[in-house]
Amino acid sequence: MKIIGLKLTLPAVLAIAFASPASAAEHGAAPNKDFEAKVQYCKTCHGLSGQGFRGAYPMPRLAGQQPEYLENQLRAFIDRRRTNPVMFNVAHVLSPSMVTALAKYFKDLDPKPLDGAPTELAAMGKKIYQEGIASANVPACASCHGQDAKGQGEFPRLAGQLYDYVQKKLMNWDKERGQDRAKPDTSAIMEPIAHGLTQQQIAAVAAYVSNLE
Repeated sequence: MKIIGLKLTLPAVLAIAFASPASAAEHGAAPNKDFEAKVQYCKTCHGLSGQGFRGAYPMPRLAGQQPEYLENQLRAFIDRRRTNPVMFNVAHVLSPSMVTALAKYFKDLDPKPLDGAPTELAAMGKKIYQEGIASANVPACASCHGQDAKGQGEFPRLAGQLYDYVQKKLMNWDKERGQDRAKPDTSAIMEPIAHGLTQQQIAAVAAYVSNLE
């Protein structure tokens, strides 16, 4: 979703010019130009097919994401329970119906993952994802995110997510998530798990999930 005040990159300009989103009527919103404009707006940062984008900062993949998770995170930005100055500005203007419609729209996209993850760490990451780390009290990632890493309900899809985005978020979990302790959400489950992983283990898990389709 568009970064306020920054010049658009070439991929962002192309996203505006050439992306062809499905109609709003197919995704639970009234067919109108407002929905189409919001989809284009999201794609200026998140890629032509919602596949994510690597620029000054890694922009996460939205394609194939669980709608319930996307809705929850947009509401967390609106309520400022999740810290991100860019997304504060983007999300607070969205109506509840628009939040739902956008979440449904991105669920149906399925582009190939972006490459760039270190392949030598993938085997370690797979083991952690499937088995966890008992000595660190870290459960298997698959227990919430699914064996295929495509998520379920409130638990997000990790398959195909950008390597550097996953790595960055896990390493800085409590600096962004759970900013209102009186109103915890599902993300609170991840705080002790993220803290239980070493930097190498985080990199390994990120490398494994990033190349899953």
